[in-house]
Amino acid sequence: MKARVTVTLKTGVLDPQGKAIEGALRSLGIAGVDGVRQGKVFEIDLATSDAAQAQSLLADACEKLLANTVVENYRIELV
Repeated sequence: MKARVTVTLKTGVLDPQGKAIEGALRSLGIAGVDGVRQGKVFEIDLATSDAAQAQSLLADACEKLLANTVVENYRIELV
């Protein structure tokens, strides 16, 4: 089974990398961008085909390693 885990900063947490990307887009003449928030995406291959087991395993991985849950949210998608 394949999964995608997306990790993003929580609302209200400053995102200096997102601001830098926003400024770079403007300097390249790309107009109409009102804000940028950056994040991480993990593509994960799992040995299980059980959706509940996969969700549990991935939530554990996010809580322990993939996300800093103090300042980041994560979303798990089974694909």
